[in-house]
Amino acid sequence: MDHIIGQQAPQASGSLMQDPLAQGQAAPQASAPLIMDGSEATFMQDVIEASRSIPVLVDFWADWCGPCKQLAPVLEKVVTAARGKVRLVKIDIEANRALAAQLTQIGLPLQSIPMVAVFWKGQILDLFQGALPESEIKKFVEGVLKAAGGGSLPATELLQEAAVAMETNQPAHAAELFSGVLGEEPENPKAWGGLIRAMLALDDEEAADAALADVPEKIKDAPEVAGARAALELKKEGRKAAQEMEEVHARLAANPDDYAARCELATGLNVAGKREEAADELLRVIKADPNWNEGAAKQQLFRFFEAWGHDDPATLAARRRLSSLLFS
Repeated sequence: MDHIIGQQAPQASGSLMQDPLAQGQAAPQASAPLIMDGSEATFMQDVIEASRSIPVLVDFWADWCGPCKQLAPVLEKVVTAARGKVRLVKIDIEANRALAAQLTQIGLPLQSIPMVAVFWKGQILDLFQGALPESEIKKFVEGVLKAAGGGSLPATELLQEAAVAMETNQPAHAAELFSGVLGEEPENPKAWGGLIRAMLALDDEEAADAALADVPEKIKDAPEVAGARAALELKKEGRKAAQEMEEVHARLAANPDDYAARCELATGLNVAGKREEAADELLRVIKADPNWNEGAAKQQLFRFFEAWGHDDPATLAARRRLSSLLFS
């Protein structure tokens, strides 16, 4: 069944809040496990009362439900990675039919499982249905934490801190933070791409090569990894071009229309961090002959965009100029 995210969640109120099974229940203990099996007898304590201090995800499942068995380990992995910011209670609807019937009466769609509902402050905050992939579950939990004022998942916070470290010229610290994320999430493409770029910022191509080789096959073509790979390749090419700059300038002095030399100059400028100047050289070739060498200048410019990032100011400016040349 298609999943539902962000729908108007039913309110946990009325008879549920006054269930006689809940009378005399103690408040949840701070040491309560993050993942537990729940039941009708413990629902008020494990879910309703616990949700007054922490968002509680409730996984409604049944033994006959194949998708439920697919979802469970992924859900547990995400909750574990949240490091105490959310809890997970698993409810077998077949073993707790009275509870399931009561929850259905307040609007929970338990006729189609797996279904995960989030309780916060004693009310249902949000829910989804279906065996979602890990990335979607992370987004869902991020939304829950934001709504509950609990910030972000730890990995997200580390990535944000690492991005700041890169922007403030602290690549060594950024590398430590990216590595910390990978310790928790070994298939996180942002962390792998960031680690490779941090190694490049430290001028350690060998470490960048090693990190790239360690990227899991599953995410090797993710945009973040592809961009870092392009940056590594361009740096290697640029280092070689930089050694030949004197010759390149001599060739251009002799023949300003030596487009191969101009492309080599662009590569060297890029390694020197002169992105606008690098783009200028390639745009000059494209303006003169957009199809030169089967569009080599344009392809090189696209590689720059990938390496710089598609939101980089130099990328945005060069892309606008390229569009003007091609479509004017």
